[in-house]
Amino acid sequence: MRGQFTGWPEQAMDVLWQLQGEPTHAIRELYRADRERLVRQPMIALLNEVADTDPRYEDFSVWHYRTGSWWWQHQGAVIRLGRKIEIGLRFALDGLRIQGAWWYPDPGQVDMFRKAVASEGSGRELSAIVEDVRKKGYDISGDVMKRPPRGFPTDHPRTNLLRHRSLIAARPLGCEEWLHTPEAVDRVLSAAADLDALLMWLVRHVKRAA
Repeated sequence: MRGQFTGWPEQAMDVLWQLQGEPTHAIRELYRADRERLVRQPMIALLNEVADTDPRYEDFSVWHYRTGSWWWQHQGAVIRLGRKIEIGLRFALDGLRIQGAWWYPDPGQVDMFRKAVASEGSGRELSAIVEDVRKKGYDISGDVMKRPPRGFPTDHPRTNLLRHRSLIAARPLGCEEWLHTPEAVDRVLSAAADLDALLMWLVRHVKRAA
């Protein structure tokens, strides 16, 4: 049901500003309630609205603060689409950031990924998907080996993808006025659509460990 998310209040930025650097325990406790109300709760509302648009988005988590100062300065959330395959969101002073990621793989998942990349059909498909995502402004990264893995020719046409032990596509969504309005939901959904082909390829080919 649309309407529960109204945007991050402008005061959310004031709270995050107060938590910059290495805030003391006393400072964190002073701003804990405001951070929960102005920063974390809006992220929960946004994720609930995103989940209402597609049942694939219903498994999500919005992180708490933990002990490190970074976690107080950045509000993270993930939508799980498969085993170690997810959409990640991060709200901070520099705005909202999104990524689609397969990372921290289970044993066997890297072998499944390489097998699918080496196969002509699925490998060509992934190569085209990655190039399309890159053209849409996403940075492609991950845990990348310096050399192709053993068992694959060094001149394989998709050697760059074969070197990946994780695969991440990420970009900032911005820090404009829409962050403080319901429009942020549509911005997230649009970016999720950008990442859909990549994430669904990963779900099909590396969702379960061997």
